[in-house]
Amino acid sequence: MIGEYEDYDGLALGELVKKGEVEPRELLETAIKKVETLNPQLNAVVHTFYDRARIMSQNDLPDGPFKGVPFLLKDLIDNFQGEPIFMGSRGIRYVPTENSELVNRYLRAGVVPFGKTNTPELGLTITTEPKAHGPAHNPWRRGFSTGGSSGGSACAVAARMVPMASGSDGGGSIRFPAACCGVFGLKPSRGLNPLGPELGDGWDGAVSAHVLTRSVRDSAAMLDLTAGPEIGAPYQVAKDPNGYLASVGQDPGRLRIAFSKKPFIETAVHPEAVKGLEETARLLESLGHHVEEADPVMDRSVIWRDFTVVVTSHVAAVGELVKRELGREAFNKLEPTTLSMAMIGRSLTGCDLVQARMGWHDVQLAMGRFLTNYDVFLTPTLVSPPMPHGTVMPNPVEEVSMNVTSRAPVGRILMKIGFVKLFSNKTLSKMGFTLVGNITGLPGMSVPLHQTRDGLPLGMLFTGRMCDEATLFRLAGQLEKAKPWAHLKPQLP
Repeated sequence: MIGEYEDYDGLALGELVKKGEVEPRELLETAIKKVETLNPQLNAVVHTFYDRARIMSQNDLPDGPFKGVPFLLKDLIDNFQGEPIFMGSRGIRYVPTENSELVNRYLRAGVVPFGKTNTPELGLTITTEPKAHGPAHNPWRRGFSTGGSSGGSACAVAARMVPMASGSDGGGSIRFPAACCGVFGLKPSRGLNPLGPELGDGWDGAVSAHVLTRSVRDSAAMLDLTAGPEIGAPYQVAKDPNGYLASVGQDPGRLRIAFSKKPFIETAVHPEAVKGLEETARLLESLGHHVEEADPVMDRSVIWRDFTVVVTSHVAAVGELVKRELGREAFNKLEPTTLSMAMIGRSLTGCDLVQARMGWHDVQLAMGRFLTNYDVFLTPTLVSPPMPHGTVMPNPVEEVSMNVTSRAPVGRILMKIGFVKLFSNKTLSKMGFTLVGNITGLPGMSVPLHQTRDGLPLGMLFTGRMCDEATLFRLAGQLEKAKPWAHLKPQLP
């Protein structure tokens, strides 16, 4: 089964189970064998619960389209009752007493979770290299980043451990690793998938959650099963009444598509990213779409600052929660970057946060107006190809500096003199195309349409109108047919 398993997506495996051609336990044992064989090289999975999954696979599973399909959960906000949560941290460990609502919906789809995937501490950066678990390796090249923060999930899907795994995205954390690992990753519209009951809206609405997949239809089918309001949610967002899976095979019609090579954070764009963008624009034109170069009008000089203010404010709040619930010792075990971000957040004022949110509204308005003239906005997902490990992580000298400055609330001063921008630029500049999707709450998908000359993936990012995932899925289905990627897979033993 193991050879065939690699070639099936989740819906196809679920269909085999439905027809009685394979048992869920057989699929699970195949997935476990894949993890046990590949994970020592890749470090995508950081916690397993095989025996629990075996019992699940032998009991009556919900009769969903993914019945019996092996599944991995990101070790961040996907609480699975009784299984520890580490959040990529040396200082955090707790065991939830109930499932997250999104996990409940995954379970009703029929999947069988059997492990947790690697993530950077608190999901705070766009590479998966936590001190707690060590780096996840890109399956296309060891020693290179999987992206983050859903890097372990993207790696596991690309390496064919599982056909899909869960992820979350606060600044690019589904789309970024999808682009690095050559898989499909959709960030849904703000509020479309639930984050509760633990969260209302993560990072003031920046965070969305969904799965990373190899096929477009798996992503669409899962969104059909997970999208919709929950009790206590701050947003009551209606799902598409016609269904997302139905959209995948439909003709998208002639779309008006704007494309741009201009990132929202001041940074250079690698020639490979530009090459992928231009090739994709030509492909879209050949499919009959109207494609033109255009940029939304907004003040790009302040986007980094407003994003930093909001995110560090939330990191400060989480830091205080860690101290209160887990103790000072746990807080002190947080990584220097996390402690530094918490210090910045503590030093800011409520006025700073409100002004940053006002800046977010300006970006939302600009993108909303821009998308009245276009159906979709195309950019590269990444400003450059996947990075070697250590590229964006602080070096020892920088870590010492962060540890020293984290002890005093001097963040506003450091922001004013440009110190924060200097140190954060290594990370934020890499998010030059993705973070606006989180600020605005607009849906976006990274589609694996380009490989560099060196054979590394570099996805292309399509951003749509609010709650118009259907158009994105129609377009993605068309692209998957026109330029298939299912046959592209890393050369692993």
